[in-house]
Amino acid sequence: MRAAAIAMVLGGAGCAAGCAVGPDYRKPAADTPPAWQPAAPWHEAAPNDTALKGEWWRLFEDDALNPLVERALAGNQDLRVAAARLEQARDQVTIATSNLFPSVSLSAGAARGRVSANRPLAEYGVPNQSTVQNNFALGPSVNYEVDLFGRVRREAEGARASAQQAEADYQNTRLVLTAQLASDYFAWRELVAEIAVVRNSLELQRDALGFITSRHDLGFATGLDLAQQQALVDSSATQLELLDVQRAEYEHAIATLVGTPAPSFSLPAALPASSLPSIPVGVPSDLLQRRPDVASAERSMAAANARIGVARAAYYPDILLGTGFSEPNAGWQSRALATLFEAPSRLWSVGLSATQTVFDAGKTRANVRFANEDYDAAVAVYRRTVLGAMEEVENGITGLASLDRAATQADASVQSAQQAFDLATARYKGGVDTYLEMITAQQVLLSNQRQAVQVHGQQFAAAVYLVKALGGGWSVQSDRRVSQSLPGSDRLPD
Repeated sequence: MRAAAIAMVLGGAGCAAGCAVGPDYRKPAADTPPAWQPAAPWHEAAPNDTALKGEWWRLFEDDALNPLVERALAGNQDLRVAAARLEQARDQVTIATSNLFPSVSLSAGAARGRVSANRPLAEYGVPNQSTVQNNFALGPSVNYEVDLFGRVRREAEGARASAQQAEADYQNTRLVLTAQLASDYFAWRELVAEIAVVRNSLELQRDALGFITSRHDLGFATGLDLAQQQALVDSSATQLELLDVQRAEYEHAIATLVGTPAPSFSLPAALPASSLPSIPVGVPSDLLQRRPDVASAERSMAAANARIGVARAAYYPDILLGTGFSEPNAGWQSRALATLFEAPSRLWSVGLSATQTVFDAGKTRANVRFANEDYDAAVAVYRRTVLGAMEEVENGITGLASLDRAATQADASVQSAQQAFDLATARYKGGVDTYLEMITAQQVLLSNQRQAVQVHGQQFAAAVYLVKALGGGWSVQSDRRVSQSLPGSDRLPD
């Protein structure tokens, strides 16, 4: 056993001295511009997969949205799948790193057997005898792969990178879930507000229909006036039904996201106030810290790089050090249980085996090429992900700024249309203008009111889009960097 321990120490020293084959991982450069448009200062930033992602949905200060997100994080099935995949990846790390250490097993056996007297002779002139005897054995088996060429270490390295990728995938699933929920919720809110506008307009149109009907009965309004107002009422009622169908569809989508059957889910009729947040954009390199999909693509490259080393290690022999390769060859063996642990019953053996592939018809070479091509593909995916992230942030920045200007114009247009409608109604009732002026003003007011509601809804959708494009949260350190703010509240939690 002392000799086995010495051999293990020597094997471990040889393993430590050996170098792992295959390239060491270095993150490829991604083409990132120095600033967004408009310009912002440049600073270096390394990928930070584990940066704390904030509860970004609280930026909107909506007391109805917050509990919905909490329910989704607790009950969404896609998120549970991602969590299970993450745990599997962590288990794979344990499996891969366990090969860096010796495997020890303990076996015990008891047998009684009879040896044939007619068995082949071991020596001529010495006759065989039939023997009946017991065989008791107890002892450990220790096996250890001497990782001189780094195959096991590369496997462990790849498993760790894959686990980090799974963690980034989990964070990305969480980000996509919360962003989709917030987007659907604000779309639902926009439809509720638009329904309120159409319903209010419909009530006014029905009042106008009653007024015109009375005038028609008295002979002061034409049949054309009455038919036009009735058509306007019918059109608004149809639009109201269509909007309600869309509202119900978004409500059902939210129910699925939070993990609740659609028939048993409903949102409150009274909506709390929401505020459009200020979003610190930072600089382009922040995406390498914030976006979990970028982190996942980068970790995928690291795992692919490690697989190159695993493939190249097949060019070198596998060396196994152990106390026995077919049965336990360390411990005690005796034909009598009473003498099993006596000194003469002790046994041990230490072995070293090496296996080298001599011919495999190009299999190893093809595996190395395959691993290199897999890494090249991972690099391309990473760079494509970074480019897509840049596009999404630029779209979010320009879109949110444009919508802020559009919202101001839409609100002004509603005020102007309301004044025109009030004036046209008064002039029609006073007999100054025809009904055509009043109904035209009425249609313009409804159109402008709906447009204003839609623009404000698009502002919230664009804000969610930009938050998602930026990675969904900010650490305290990144919040303190120089950033540009978009229109809205200046609150930002740590």
